[in-house]
Amino acid sequence: MTRQALVVRGGWDGHSPVEATELFIPHLEANGFTVRVEDLGTEFGPSSTATPKVYTDAEYLATVDLIVQSNTMNVIEQAEFEGLRTAIENGTGFAGWHGGIADSYRSNSDYLTLVGGQFGCHPGKHPSEREGGPQDNYVPYTVNIAEAGRTHPITEGIEDFDLVTEQYWVLSDDYVDVLATTTQAVREWDPWTRPVTSPAVWTRQWGKGRIFVATPGHDPATLKNENVKTIVERGLLWAAR
Repeated sequence: MTRQALVVRGGWDGHSPVEATELFIPHLEANGFTVRVEDLGTEFGPSSTATPKVYTDAEYLATVDLIVQSNTMNVIEQAEFEGLRTAIENGTGFAGWHGGIADSYRSNSDYLTLVGGQFGCHPGKHPSEREGGPQDNYVPYTVNIAEAGRTHPITEGIEDFDLVTEQYWVLSDDYVDVLATTTQAVREWDPWTRPVTSPAVWTRQWGKGRIFVATPGHDPATLKNENVKTIVERGLLWAAR
């Protein structure tokens, strides 16, 4: 039986929501999903009217097995959020990466609670190395597989790996099941005085629904990293109903 996937993409175009999601649509189709795409465009911010209205279609969402969201720094109406939450509670999977899921709707605290981890910042290079572009925030860092991740189907067989991209400092709670972490080092030009460890890959059970989040994924190049790609591909399938 064919399963149904909904891809909701838009918001800040710095995360390449169209190109990024297109990397994984063939993977979903190869695994038996029929994929519907909702393009919200690149309008974003408090005054945006490009909200995920599809989340209010309860009859349709009841048929959806997986929602893949890539919608950064956007807004969501209360009825839209409630539709999304109800669908997840009833068994629809919810999955995504980077700001497309962990930095989507900053003004809705219920959404932040639903997802379990919220983008705080991505500390950048030494001030003397910054040139005013996005690469100012690209730093070398390690994704460390957690003990629970050693045997989880999303991360099993993957060893700690290194990236050079945005390193998310995430605010989270203890209802997340952490599969991998990353640690912000203490650096002479930063104000914090001890290392700070954040979840980099996590899952969350919400009602009957599964949630999957990976913080690596700033751009298509990062998503093409073999480890990141494998984690996202597995995470999408794991989250689906």
